[in-house]
Amino acid sequence: MGIALFDLDHTLLPLDSDYAWGEFTTRIGWTDPVDFARRNDAFFADYQAGRLDVHAYVRFATDAVRVRGPQAAAEAHARFMAEVIEPAIRPAARALLAAHRECGDRVAIVTATNEFVTRPIAHALGVETLIAVELERGPDGWITGAIRGVPSFREGKVTRVAQWLAAQGLDWDGVHVTFYSDSTNDLPLLERADVPVATNPGAGLRQLARERGWRILDLFDPLP
Repeated sequence: MGIALFDLDHTLLPLDSDYAWGEFTTRIGWTDPVDFARRNDAFFADYQAGRLDVHAYVRFATDAVRVRGPQAAAEAHARFMAEVIEPAIRPAARALLAAHRECGDRVAIVTATNEFVTRPIAHALGVETLIAVELERGPDGWITGAIRGVPSFREGKVTRVAQWLAAQGLDWDGVHVTFYSDSTNDLPLLERADVPVATNPGAGLRQLARERGWRILDLFDPLP
C-alpha cells in the first residue's frame, strides 16, 4: 500500500501556520505585540535550530485561545483561514496531493503544529487524515494548554505514524511510505520513509539530501 505523508509548514504551505497564527492573534488584539513577538521569535529560532521545547511552546501558543474560549477561538480561526491561509495555498501543493491520490496512495499530513491550528487547514487542502500535536482537554471539554499523548515532533512523528498504521492493522513492512518535508527536525521520519523527499528544504536539509541522494523538490518559492 502506498502512503504519502506530508509535513505542512513550508512544505505544503509557503509559511509556518503556527507562527502566522501567533502574528494573527496579535493583529486582532489578543496578545501584547512586543512581548508576544519576542517570545514567538525565540521559540521559532529554537525550532529552526532543532532545540524547541515543544511542551513549553504549545502552552505559549495556545494561551490566548484557551483564555477566550471555544466560540471566540472558532470565529477567529475562520477569519485566519480566510485572510491568511487560503490565499497562501498554492496550486502546486494541491496538484501534488492530487497526483498521489490518483496513484491510489493514502494521503496524510504529519505536523508538529497543534490540531486547533491545523485541522481546518488540512480540511481546506482536502486531506482527511491529520496527525498533529493533540491538545489535552479539561472537564469542560476545552483545551488546557498541555499536550495529550506523544507530540508529533521529531522522533514523535515516527511514533505517531506507527500508531496510525497499527490502528488500521498495518505496519511499516506492509506499506511503501513517501514523506515530504522541508526541515531537519523531520530527519527521523525522513530516514524511516522508503522515499524521503526534501521539499523546499533549508540549506542544511538540502545539503544532506544531496549527500544521501534523496530527491529534492522545490514546490514553490516562499512568500515574500
